[in-house]
Amino acid sequence: MSPRPGGPRAVRLLTLAGLVALAGLVGCTGEGRDAPPGVAEEEPGEWAGDPGLTGTLTVFAAASLTDVFTELETRLEVANPQLEVRINYAGSSALAAQLAQGAPADVFASADEAQMARLEDDGLVTDSDVFARNPLMLAVPLDNPEGIMPPEGRAGIPSLADLITAEMTVAVCAPEVPCGAAAAEVLAAAGLRDAPDTYDDDVRSVLTKVQLGEVDAGLVYVSDVHAAGDEILAYAFEESSRAVNSYPIGVLEDAPNPAAARAFVDLVLSEAGQQALAAAGFQPPP
Repeated sequence: MSPRPGGPRAVRLLTLAGLVALAGLVGCTGEGRDAPPGVAEEEPGEWAGDPGLTGTLTVFAAASLTDVFTELETRLEVANPQLEVRINYAGSSALAAQLAQGAPADVFASADEAQMARLEDDGLVTDSDVFARNPLMLAVPLDNPEGIMPPEGRAGIPSLADLITAEMTVAVCAPEVPCGAAAAEVLAAAGLRDAPDTYDDDVRSVLTKVQLGEVDAGLVYVSDVHAAGDEILAYAFEESSRAVNSYPIGVLEDAPNPAAARAFVDLVLSEAGQQALAAAGFQPPP
């Protein structure tokens, strides 16, 4: 089956809008915390004031946060020339395991609450805050070799079962990773338990396979669809509302640089941070 000329791109825009309606995605919110000291009100996100942070700040962050956290990293470093921010991006379960085994870090940002709970149970983090939420979308290579499209003549957001079949090659995250747990839930809800053909360590690996055309489709977050831009097609699906991951962030109890750690967390939770997250496709916390 070949895609209709001009169809997939238009449908991509419509289905992203459909997911906005389905899952409550917003482009911007003013309901985040007040900006931390030094964030200029006239230009949200610009750090001003006394550049007092020094040393190295180490952040362990879910792979889906790569683009937006890199932006926030730059903002913090520009405001604090004596501070070096290092961010380790990977699957949340792998990061939590490294921290549990003693890897030094200041901040942990997870793609779900279960991985943060592991560290809280071990006393490694005692205070965390949910700063964003992220539903899944179906990503498809730009040339759409399988002609994946919502069924004609049916109103509303389609089921995942309307978009893919068990015969298609579908990539998802490994079950122990937050995006994999969410993928398993939506696939089961759609009656497609046997659909996945390849499992990856994190959502950016799934996205890369889709971009390279190595699979027919993949389940990625809305934020990854934003990051990929025009390099993929993407479709909203009905079951995505059943597994919307909440992202918590917290300072490690033994953080080597607690002042910088707190400043980074405050920036993420601030209005400026929430605006950056919304622009990257994330939902605000409930």
